[in-house]
Amino acid sequence: MSDARMFVLGALLRGPMHGHQIRRQAQLDRTELWTDIKVGSLYGALHRLVAEGAIEVVRTEQGAGPARTVYALTQAGREEFIALRDRALREVRLRPDPVDLALHYADDLTEQDLRALIGARRDALVARLTAWLHQREQAEPYLRGLEPMTFDHTTARLRAEIAWHESLLEQLPGLLAADGRARPPATERVHGEAPTTERVNGGAPATEASHGRGQAPTTVAPNDPDPAPTAEGRQG
Repeated sequence: MSDARMFVLGALLRGPMHGHQIRRQAQLDRTELWTDIKVGSLYGALHRLVAEGAIEVVRTEQGAGPARTVYALTQAGREEFIALRDRALREVRLRPDPVDLALHYADDLTEQDLRALIGARRDALVARLTAWLHQREQAEPYLRGLEPMTFDHTTARLRAEIAWHESLLEQLPGLLAADGRARPPATERVHGEAPTTERVNGGAPATEASHGRGQAPTTVAPNDPDPAPTAEGRQG
């Protein structure tokens, strides 16, 4: 399912808009932080929806700048939006985190390395949660209907991730001892350098317990939120 398609169709439910207005709405909503939508992909989705008959051109507006094409939903587009929305409400998507696989092949890392990597990830998540809560506070006066719960959904997922990381750090010595496999000595740097936050954000370090070692992955925050939408955005 394409989140970009649902966003474009949903935006046009409010009335005819030109492409720049739709793109601006996505920027104000900070959709890249809490959906799979990349703002730059919206024009492509818009053109595909026109070609498929889900939306139509209703007029061209000429102002001080370039002419802007205004689009509106067709009946087929309304039906597709309802189908996409209802499907999203029914489905549960918890995507596998590639760091689970990385942990599965982490035998060459020392406990010191693992602890540094996992701790750095935990610290990054704490920072993101702090920023998210700050932005939620700023947006509070503008939130309507179910919007507060969409903020709270990400908050809960971040807190679950933090709790899991802290649990892993606490249990790490026992887990490695129970594993029974030979590991390099703590003084040896297998990869030649100390773990860094940049390496963590690049996706290489582990964030989940290894599959096949008695630990099931916990809920993750797939959209990896940093700051939340600004108070200007997500005003319903």
